[in-house]
Amino acid sequence: MLANYAILAVFMVVAGLVPIGALATAWVIRPHKPNPVKSEIYECGIETVGEAWVQFKVQYYIYALVFVIFDVETAFLYPWAVAYNRLGVFALFEMSIFVAILLAGLLYAWRKGALEWV
Repeated sequence: MLANYAILAVFMVVAGLVPIGALATAWVIRPHKPNPVKSEIYECGIETVGEAWVQFKVQYYIYALVFVIFDVETAFLYPWAVAYNRLGVFALFEMSIFVAILLAGLLYAWRKGALEWV
């Protein structure tokens, strides 16, 4: 039984060392030639005028997160639709519950004003 945990420990160590090794290798072999031109702030070919810090409303991020959530959840409907003929009535009931939860989340976001783009 202890051997199973040893395999898990080795896997976790390797999983931690691979990205660290990749980042260390990239840091060692990267070209590093600093100069004042490369250190300048550059945006779209035009030098910045004034303060570059712009604070966005959190509403835009919430709107984007709601879109991503419903976009990803909608992707779960595709495999269900493909296998609909083989799943039966129970799967229809489960998907109805899933869609109802999605609609409840959409209504909640709508009532809270998360979908307003003002």
